[in-house]
Amino acid sequence: MGAKILPTGVELYFDRNEIIVSKTDLKGHLTYANQVFLRLAGYTEEEVLGAQHNIVRHPDMPRCVFKLLWDTIQAGDEIFAYVVNMAKNGDHYWVFAHVTPTFNSDGVVTSYHSNRRVPDTKILNEVIKPLYKQLIDIENSCSNKIDGMEKSFQAVLDILEEKEMSYDEFIFSL
Repeated sequence: MGAKILPTGVELYFDRNEIIVSKTDLKGHLTYANQVFLRLAGYTEEEVLGAQHNIVRHPDMPRCVFKLLWDTIQAGDEIFAYVVNMAKNGDHYWVFAHVTPTFNSDGVVTSYHSNRRVPDTKILNEVIKPLYKQLIDIENSCSNKIDGMEKSFQAVLDILEEKEMSYDEFIFSL
């Protein structure tokens, strides 16, 4: 995990009947990963437990989407999102993620849980991939990563405002 992993351009797939499952603590450290996660990501359980979930972050995944995801789950709400992940060897795989906070009996968020399924290829190719490329281009147009993320996040908000939809409405309209 010390060397920088470069994308290979090779796409991995998993079966429609499989679900990738992971759990993290409040800071995003993995506390559980199922066998489907481990197989696709190419890591052992020992390598991922305690590691940041972004161990599978692909560089073509817009940072602003993760900002939206974290803002949402930290507020105690669930979110659905399309995500491209990167395996230990640089291969990648797309998922449709459902991320939820886990609450204790007092209603306090104690951890996060994510189930990922096979995404719809048509939605990926026609909407998500072009949108994410646009967002990455915006992020890369700024010299500062934080400024780039904020600028691309605003682009998402502008798209939603133009469509007169919330993020959830947009995702489920696809």
